[in-house]
Amino acid sequence: MVLDKKVAEQTINYLTQINAIKLNTKNPFTWTSGIKSPIYCDNRLVLSYPRIREFIANSMSHVIKNRYGNDISVAGVATGAIAVGAMVSERLNVPYAYVRPEPKGHGLKNQIEGNIKVESNVVVIEDLISTGKSSINAINALKSEGLNVMGMLSIFSYNFDFANKKFIDKKVTINSLADYNTLIDIIEQNGDLEYEEISRLKKWREDPENWS
Repeated sequence: MVLDKKVAEQTINYLTQINAIKLNTKNPFTWTSGIKSPIYCDNRLVLSYPRIREFIANSMSHVIKNRYGNDISVAGVATGAIAVGAMVSERLNVPYAYVRPEPKGHGLKNQIEGNIKVESNVVVIEDLISTGKSSINAINALKSEGLNVMGMLSIFSYNFDFANKKFIDKKVTINSLADYNTLIDIIEQNGDLEYEEISRLKKWREDPENWS
């Protein structure tokens, strides 16, 4: 869910400006999951642009403070949201940790790196929500350590119905600064693509697994 239309539009403008969002309906990208996609979103690129990363961190901090208050901790999902999560927690002046995809195979074998007290309220930061697999994995890891996951906030979400259902089943609220719907609206308003390409982009979001 996008909470602020102006923030969503500015986020999309920034991501397209630095080529973090790439579109190609004729030669789609292939995700790790095997899904063929006309879009690739690499939000790690925001870290290279001071003004943009400041906007992202400030916007996320504002959302968290307004929705969850001050009595929270922040957890970033590795690897894409580690740095963004740290910037957000710094602005909020709250405890921070990050979550690995799986426990380390050596040393202390931690999956959660950091020290957040048991039963703490935690807001999870993601750079991107796609199929929901890595996000749910992080949520499960935090819950298994006795932490209360209040919600998840991402920079961008594809807003798939099947992914959203996973979060509903986990009783975790998800929000994003911007999403795929906002992107398509901007493309239509600006007349950046032909009708046929826009139609293909819309059909992909409806059924990404069978789109190709």
